[in-house]
Amino acid sequence: MRAVLTVIGKDAVGILAKVSAKCAECNVNVVEVTQSVLQDIFCMIMICDIDKISTSFDDFSEKLDTLGKEENLSVRVMHEDIFNSMHRI
Repeated sequence: MRAVLTVIGKDAVGILAKVSAKCAECNVNVVEVTQSVLQDIFCMIMICDIDKISTSFDDFSEKLDTLGKEENLSVRVMHEDIFNSMHRI
């Protein structure tokens, strides 16, 4: 199973590292990542393997939400099935 993780906010040093650290903390493997900076706005999408996640998906999502609030970023994580369903409409 996979999850789609998005991060948007003002560019700063260490965003990728902090998000990746939260993933590692929950045994979530980052499979693919793309990021760009548009003027001073940081944008990132990660595809994550959640087969061996060490916590509940809701807890993982909460940890990322908390990180986002601490860093003044919008951090969202969505199960791949939900993501795919949303884009079939």
